[in-house]
Amino acid sequence: MAGPSSALSPVIAASTHWLARAYPGGEANTVSHTLAELQARQAITVAAWLRYPTEVDAALVAIAGPGGSAILDWRAGSEPEDEFADGEGWRTWVDEVVVSWAACLLADPLLARRGVDAVIAAMPVPDQRPRPHGRRGGLPNEFRRLLQPDARDRDAASLLRHPDLLDPIASMHRDQLLYLLDAEQDRTPLAA
Repeated sequence: MAGPSSALSPVIAASTHWLARAYPGGEANTVSHTLAELQARQAITVAAWLRYPTEVDAALVAIAGPGGSAILDWRAGSEPEDEFADGEGWRTWVDEVVVSWAACLLADPLLARRGVDAVIAAMPVPDQRPRPHGRRGGLPNEFRRLLQPDARDRDAASLLRHPDLLDPIASMHRDQLLYLLDAEQDRTPLAA
């Protein structure tokens, strides 16, 4: 499992930025905006680790590039006025599949739990050296806002977690994620 591979950092950062801009959680520099962005980052991270499960996969996407945000921009109706303008280069690091899978995870708590469980199951067993843990435990705590959002998280991410609003993005690659997580047989479509 690639996990915290630094090769995925640009993909995770750009994809999070795209998702947080497409489904904002309040004005910039507010607590709501930050809470929504944290939830987007956690969903994007799980999706990226699922999409690029090995160090080789992570290295290859760093070399070849993930494809960019053009189709996502079109589907979400958020096309930039000039995608070649200064400050828009980050869009080339957005991964369409990762964003689509993250949208699925944000809209469906049960699927999010399956995704995090799959990431945890695939991560190598750490060596026996003691390492610091979060207040509430190990890796799952890193995804608390994705798995167990509190009232402030839910309020901040009302657009980001709305299944109907996310469906144009989530539906793009939902079937692949359901297949990967072996969730096809017990699922009904999130939106008709």
